[in-house]
Amino acid sequence: MIVLAMVEHILTGYRVLDLTHVLAGPTATRMMAEMGAEVIKVEFPPLGDIARSLPVKVNGRSGYYVQQNRGKKSISVDIKTESGKLILEDLIRCSDVLIENFAPGVISRLGFGWDKVSQLNSRVVMCSISAFGQDGEMSGLPGFDYIASAYSGIMGVTGEKSGAPSFPMAGIGDVMTGSNAFAAIGYALLHREKSGKGQFLDISLIDSYMHCHEVNIEVYELSQKKIIPTRSGHHHYAVCPLGLFKGNSRYICIIALENQWSALCEAMGKPELINDQKFCTNERRVANSVEVVGIVQNWIDQVGNDEKVIRLLEEKRVPCGPVLTVDEVVENKSYRERGTIRKIVDPKLGALYLPGMPIRFSDFEHNQPLEASSLGEDNQAVLEEVLGYSRKKISDLAEKKVIFSDSNT
Repeated sequence: MIVLAMVEHILTGYRVLDLTHVLAGPTATRMMAEMGAEVIKVEFPPLGDIARSLPVKVNGRSGYYVQQNRGKKSISVDIKTESGKLILEDLIRCSDVLIENFAPGVISRLGFGWDKVSQLNSRVVMCSISAFGQDGEMSGLPGFDYIASAYSGIMGVTGEKSGAPSFPMAGIGDVMTGSNAFAAIGYALLHREKSGKGQFLDISLIDSYMHCHEVNIEVYELSQKKIIPTRSGHHHYAVCPLGLFKGNSRYICIIALENQWSALCEAMGKPELINDQKFCTNERRVANSVEVVGIVQNWIDQVGNDEKVIRLLEEKRVPCGPVLTVDEVVENKSYRERGTIRKIVDPKLGALYLPGMPIRFSDFEHNQPLEASSLGEDNQAVLEEVLGYSRKKISDLAEKKVIFSDSNT
């Protein structure tokens, strides 16, 4: 890794030991790296994080891996060996955070369950991320983002009313769970400042997804279980109008809550609908949703120009937006200027745009200049500078294949 100068940030001085892979865990540790933490990523030889094999690969390096692991040091250690376990023990003793996302039970079988970790360092915050949590009858099930989405019921309410369930082409569950882990770790560190002790955090995809049911579960419960929310296609079943309308060249999302209904009617040139008894409350609009949707859609068809539709709505402060494609998002001038999409330069991938850091602080620089390491690139630096190992000891570990590196990643 080419070490770039990092300005002081909110997590400067904290060390994070990262045993995570793919997306949920790396999301949490990437955000900590963006905020100045020293993140030491521990990868198993010879392949490391399986994200290194995901597309697109250029010159042997994965763009997927780079997006999630910029700013982290990489050491590749076989922690199934006794010497490898000793390295991990030494790192735990001098770290503030240990985060892992193996299947429940794996980290304990490797010899690093919470009981052992807390003995090594009573101040460390340990976070375990999994699909279904560390306990309960489902904890042993294998699972990824979309599996938890299916089990949570979120997938069941997504899609066309008369069609199959569907899922988004984005890692929403993993990123959300990683963000939840990130938040929990931050508050556990804050609590440590008062108590002097670390603690164990159990973060799961299923809990994160369940938290997204902002209306479905309470509707089911408070309707005496008579209403079972399900897929409703392009339009919401509980708020009207709230949905996707077909424009001349693209779909347009329009939302008019109670306080925006009158503005929508004015934008459409139909002020007589504001106090119409069929439409004057959300409950009545939902009961007459087919008619409401038809009125809005007919107006859009009559205007015949998507930009004009959006302009008329925005002039009346009606929340709306075009459904953009990925290329339109990446090329969006506003997103680039704000840093929502930011340009990075990687030694193997070259220059490319990636999503920016989602959190901004008034006292710290946004979008730090970070790079991703090849597999085991920082073995020497971490073992020598952090743990104080001699160069001979490090050479012996490499010769015994306890540590590993691959500059082609």
